[in-house]
Amino acid sequence: MTSDLPTLTGTDEHADPSTGRAAWALRLRRFGYTGGPRTDPRERLVPPFPRPAIGLREFVGLRPALARRLTPSSGWLGPLLVALFAGVLRFWRLGQPRAVVFDETYYAKDAWSVLRLGYEGTWPDRKIADPDILAHPQVIPLSDPGSFVAHPPMGKWVIALGEGLFGFGPFGWRFMTALLGTLSVLMLCRIGRRLFRSTALGCLAGALLAVDGLHFVMSRTALLDLVVMFFVLAAFGCLLIDRDRARYRLAVALPVDGDGFARPDHDAGSRTGMGLRPWRLAAGVLLGLAAASKWNGLYFLVFFTLLTVLWDVGSRRVAGARHPYQAVLRKDLGWSVLSLVPVAVLTYLLSWTGWFLSDKGYARHWADGRGGTWSWIPAPLRSLWHYEYLVYQFNVGLHTPHKYQSNPWSWLVVGRPVSFYYESPKFGQEGCRATAGCSQEILALGTPLLWWTACAALVYLLFRWALRRDWRAGAVLCAVAAGYLPWFHYQDRTIFSFYAVAFVPYLCLAVAMLIGALLGPPRATEGRRVAGTVGAGVLVLLIVWNFIYFFPLYTGQTIPYSGWQSRMWLDTWI
Repeated sequence: MTSDLPTLTGTDEHADPSTGRAAWALRLRRFGYTGGPRTDPRERLVPPFPRPAIGLREFVGLRPALARRLTPSSGWLGPLLVALFAGVLRFWRLGQPRAVVFDETYYAKDAWSVLRLGYEGTWPDRKIADPDILAHPQVIPLSDPGSFVAHPPMGKWVIALGEGLFGFGPFGWRFMTALLGTLSVLMLCRIGRRLFRSTALGCLAGALLAVDGLHFVMSRTALLDLVVMFFVLAAFGCLLIDRDRARYRLAVALPVDGDGFARPDHDAGSRTGMGLRPWRLAAGVLLGLAAASKWNGLYFLVFFTLLTVLWDVGSRRVAGARHPYQAVLRKDLGWSVLSLVPVAVLTYLLSWTGWFLSDKGYARHWADGRGGTWSWIPAPLRSLWHYEYLVYQFNVGLHTPHKYQSNPWSWLVVGRPVSFYYESPKFGQEGCRATAGCSQEILALGTPLLWWTACAALVYLLFRWALRRDWRAGAVLCAVAAGYLPWFHYQDRTIFSFYAVAFVPYLCLAVAMLIGALLGPPRATEGRRVAGTVGAGVLVLLIVWNFIYFFPLYTGQTIPYSGWQSRMWLDTWI
């Protein structure tokens, strides 16, 4: 997501190049000295990115000079190719089916309303409005009185960009989610590369996201959850960059001895300032945009703020601070919170600009002329507070039964996916060639083998975080927890499994980390590496096959009813 930081450590000119040991240490071997290779804390603070070899490019036929020119860009070439693959999948026949799919009946129309009015206007019943919108010639039955809506406006502004570019139709209102879905694959490749210091594992994580059925379906449907996922993932990437840059500052501040090795230093670890942290500010803006799309983005703000504080503590401890919590309290905590929380709140308020500027937005003038304890606060802000209170009351009190509602306990095992669209064409209709009839369905189903593997991967990450203190595992688990655990508080509310799209990228990171462990460490025996590579390859191919197998159910293709039935692996999917 940004250029790699320069390598800090060098090699002692008196050291053995094969071991990194200084000459004096080698001479002590004759007296029985067996100490391990000397380590540099700078490598723990800022692990170097891999140096891609040019041998593979020469092997496939590239001239050595061209191979050397392409090598520095390998960190982008792989992610761009994976993103291109994801984009082709997501934009293929994006306007099909030509129908208002599931909750597009709310968000596509509200997006058109904010584009035209600046706020959510009033539409007639969907049984009247939806056919008029899809008709030729099109009729748009929008009126300007404000309408109560259950979610903030930012996600609808995003959808409105596509409608403004391509018109008020299925392709137009799905364009932006398809674009954000594609860009999220690119971001995940780069995030995985930075997290694992491996371009291959980063691209693997992005490729897994590209072939996840839930992410794919949500990328081709004008709903808000994919927008939340995009902003949160971008914020996660910004925080990773901020972490690397902060640790780089600490690494530069460490004293270096005559052999070229740095050593931990209490003063450097405790007193070094971080300066301006633009990537953390950017994360605050993005988390504000996520919350301004749907309120579950607020949980990511809370979890990520805590995560960054713990990252700062770990950084200062490695740098040599004897009391890292005190050092963070003095040097980092204030700016950490100010860079995220107030920035996110301000961003959230700015997303309501269209409503503030309107005269007919719902409850826009509720506070006008009202007195009371809070009368010193400007009336528009009090009106917004009242509106948001009504929204909160609506959301926590939503208990209307729905055929496809589900409990969060079933989400990770894809126990109850949501059918967004279903039709039953007869023989001879819409390409149906089966005498017993056909099915067309768009099913918000995560690729089953990917999600079931992710369950095992999360267990492995818990082990890595709890017993090996692996910060990468902790970061991924934190993001999954932020997107998943809060829903257990609303188990008695009407909720759906497709909300899980907000944490799908981190499941893919978890699986990529598990596969990296299957491949084995660099110093493993050849047999171990071969066995790990074969096992990992088989697993990835099975996941890809699983996506291809369910592809007709992700795109609403016409298939024989028997083919649809054979894909209902669990009774709860029907």
